[in-house]
Amino acid sequence: MKSGLTLGIETSCDETAAAVIKDGREILSNVVLSQIDIHQKYGGVVPEIASRHHIESIFPVIHEALQQAEVTLADLEVIAVTYGPGLVGSLLVGVGAAKALAFAAQKPLVGVNHIEGHIYANFLTGKEIKPPLVCLTVSGGHTDLLLIPRLGEYEILGRTRDDAAGEAFDKVARVLGLPYPGGPQIEKLARAGDMEAIHFPRGLTDGDTFDFSFSGLKTAALNYLNEMGQKKQEVPLADFAASFQWAIIDVLTQKLMAAAEQYEVDSVILSGGVAANQTFREHVQAEAESRGKELLYPPVHLCTDNAAMIGSAGYFRYLAGQRSDHALNAVANLRLGDA
Repeated sequence: MKSGLTLGIETSCDETAAAVIKDGREILSNVVLSQIDIHQKYGGVVPEIASRHHIESIFPVIHEALQQAEVTLADLEVIAVTYGPGLVGSLLVGVGAAKALAFAAQKPLVGVNHIEGHIYANFLTGKEIKPPLVCLTVSGGHTDLLLIPRLGEYEILGRTRDDAAGEAFDKVARVLGLPYPGGPQIEKLARAGDMEAIHFPRGLTDGDTFDFSFSGLKTAALNYLNEMGQKKQEVPLADFAASFQWAIIDVLTQKLMAAAEQYEVDSVILSGGVAANQTFREHVQAEAESRGKELLYPPVHLCTDNAAMIGSAGYFRYLAGQRSDHALNAVANLRLGDA
């Protein structure tokens, strides 16, 4: 059946999500059930609690996605699901549900890398995406700089050697007593601050590597807070947030632009939760324009975890001939390029 309809399923962390996508580019439904309220009291995601709530929610969310799209399982052409990377207990819920539905409805199954899903969120904006591209994927668990010579092919130019950018945001926000997730809270504080007020270190900027390191920045920020506490001085929260945020944005942008120049690409794309940061978008936009580069990024609601991006990536994998059998399993540490 060539309906062009894909059911996407995403449960890699703490969002239970399902979506129906037509021809890999048109969103017919995109249902996301967030667990933020549940995990806020713990200051971060508790894996066992996350997987338990996925089990309770997965089929109601899938049912809602099908209803909103006004389709049935029989109408689908393919079922796509995130199988890594992520929390293994959470991943298993989505993978198990997808395999059960694919078996029952006799539909092809395609396993999708979560990071590739974030990249394909850009395909849901209506804009044409033409490789070669340099892509920066930045989230709570990942900071990857990629060259995309052709769709579905990835060359890893650089990765974080320690904390991901989003992870650094969340850890510092937790110390400040800000609610989870911390990145948007720091961004909100930073709007009223001076990004030059406090100098924080930039990791791995002296050499020719495209790798990232944010652990030194995180340590410097925590040391600053401790020193202010020992001196019994009030922390200038807005200036602190703006300076800390700028230290991350500065490094991300420098390396993205350097890669675009080195590999002579005309377009760069952003993906992942940190790509929703407005200050980051504006700075990258200005730097890209100054170099004659086109910048593409998804709308904010498609930067964070969702199933529409998984449906899009899965559909294009399906068109390329990829299929997953019913032995598909969750792979918590899956990397782009892994089979």
